Amino acid sequence: MSRSPSFSVKSELSVKADPDAMQRWVLAFCIIRFDLEQGQLIEECYPPGCLSQEEELEVAFSSFPDSVSQHQNRSSIHDCIFFFRFQRHKHSKQGNGTSSEISEIVDKETSSTPEEVKSIRRSRSTDISKSSKYLYGYVFNRQRHDERLKRGGEQKSVVILSHGPYSSVFRPLLQIMGPLYFDIGRKAIEHIAGYVSLWPSPVPGKLMELPIGNAMLKVNLPPAHSLPLESGISYEESASSMAPFLPSNPSVPQGLFHDSDIFGTFRGLLLQLWLLWELLLIGEPILIIAPTPPQCCEAVASLVSLVAPLLCSVDFRPYFTIHDPDFAQLNALQEGDKYPPMVLGVTNLFFLKALRYIPHIVSVGSPAPSSSRVTIASRSTGRIPAKQEGFGLQQLSLKKFSPSSLFNAVKLRRDGPLCLMTEHKEAIWSTYVATTKPDTSILNRLIDAGMSPRVEESMSVVNNEILRRHFLELTTNFLAPFGPYFRATTPSEGSSPYADPPPLPPFNADDFLMSLSARGVGKFLSKRMRSNWLDLYRRFLKGPNFLPWFQRRLSIAENEQHRLWRQARMKTDIHLLITKMLELETVDCFNAIERHLLGEMQLQQSGRAISDSAAMCQKLKGDLQAVFNVLPNDMQQLLLLNPQRAALLQGSSNPELTKLPGRPSIQVGVVSSNSPR
Repeated sequence: MSRSPSFSVKSELSVKADPDAMQRWVLAFCIIRFDLEQGQLIEECYPPGCLSQEEELEVAFSSFPDSVSQHQNRSSIHDCIFFFRFQRHKHSKQGNGTSSEISEIVDKETSSTPEEVKSIRRSRSTDISKSSKYLYGYVFNRQRHDERLKRGGEQKSVVILSHGPYSSVFRPLLQIMGPLYFDIGRKAIEHIAGYVSLWPSPVPGKLMELPIGNAMLKVNLPPAHSLPLESGISYEESASSMAPFLPSNPSVPQGLFHDSDIFGTFRGLLLQLWLLWELLLIGEPILIIAPTPPQCCEAVASLVSLVAPLLCSVDFRPYFTIHDPDFAQLNALQEGDKYPPMVLGVTNLFFLKALRYIPHIVSVGSPAPSSSRVTIASRSTGRIPAKQEGFGLQQLSLKKFSPSSLFNAVKLRRDGPLCLMTEHKEAIWSTYVATTKPDTSILNRLIDAGMSPRVEESMSVVNNEILRRHFLELTTNFLAPFGPYFRATTPSEGSSPYADPPPLPPFNADDFLMSLSARGVGKFLSKRMRSNWLDLYRRFLKGPNFLPWFQRRLSIAENEQHRLWRQARMKTDIHLLITKMLELETVDCFNAIERHLLGEMQLQQSGRAISDSAAMCQKLKGDLQAVFNVLPNDMQQLLLLNPQRAALLQGSSNPELTKLPGRPSIQVGVVSSNSPR
């Protein structure tokens, strides 16, 4: 969304910012100026004091394009929008588990009841800034050329810091806030902060309408299953949101960065998208280099979006600079050392030498033309010329290799990525051999609109939808063999729903691979993968994405199973059920109902109860009394020796007692404190 020409902020409608409410979306607004003597300086930060000194430095250094990446032009003003992501180093690093056997997963949410899980997630939103492991910075950068100034110009950035990967929200917000700040100054921060404070809490996976002045942002947020648990974002997940089938509505996001421009970014490398999909799937380290920050961050976002609906646990950095604290560690790696699983988007060609041992390098984008002011209204990060170089397609046509194209490919491999130091080319340097074959039927459906910008943008939307749906289908089918491990059960007919549900099937990597090898991978993948497809599953199981995704799915499946059994307890006719029970089974049923009732009451007392908790307590109290009434007299008296249990039964006593043939009954409500026991 571009800034509306009629956009205005009326003073009488201005609202005072509420920092606590604002942090549901935004951690801070920053204004950063590049000073010739002192470097990057934070002029404004609202609210003040929300960042550590180290974080302020990292934000400041990441909010400007690398000088090496910029091409000289004489335009008076150059605006660009990009975003970065950095780790909050005051938090301990969490390693990615790669164990091949998961027989028991110890997870706080997994071991909790569904009600406790929801309260855990609600509590996260109260302290988002402390619990976020990563921060996202969304930047509106303005470079102004003026011969009267030192070095012939100045540059300043407006930055929105957030705990969430909400590029669909903050990109259009910056298109409003950036120009507004350069028009009216600091008042723009106060106005925007006030409106953001009025926004409702983020609802993952939903279309939200967010008012800003006389404008309205209509945005789709990424779904809950794509957001990392440590993000501090409050959300609830259901099994249906992660079901192994394709959504009927393609506009509904299924992963992060649903609005990224896959086609525009990788137009010259379309045949390599399946290779890139595999590299991200198994967590291989990738360096993406582009001429400008908008192009490199769009490439990283597009790559991450390819693996939806998989939870991406690879550390991705849309715009990475040499000032990042993690650079020193990466720069120290030698030949033979293993790079951590990460995707780095860079513009500084120095990285080609500093990280020369990284196994996969991708070059995308095109140098910025020396023209007038760059518009930011377009969703694209800069159009790519029709003539592409590298290992990609020539104007989207699937021609056979000609001697010249083969020669160019061999030359690129021989020269290596250092050839980018002299001339930018779109290419991939990797020794990895992909298991998945490019789907030429998908590529043939893509539309080449030539160089007309207006037609080009509309065709990119169509092409992106085709590509995104294909890779969504590819990933969904790849994950489908894990489905049986997340299959929730319901009580069988005639069985007691008060018993604990059976555990979900245990997972063992070796058994899984053996079973998968025997039954095959399915029609969809067998047509698109080579015969060594089982090796891809082996790499996936050992990579960084599998365990976090499996834990999340397992936790959701267990919560869904708890929900289904709880629902069954609400619908069960206890009187009919106990007529079929033996005396020992009746006692077990009594103990089980009591345990469930105490659990519901504890949730109510702690303020964590869900909406139907009161009705559930009432139902369980009635069921407890009904079962108690059919127990033998001596067993009833024995149970009443426990004061807590006696109080439960007195609170649920009913004048109408259940009396089954051959069984005595007792009315608890009339038992006095001095009755013989």
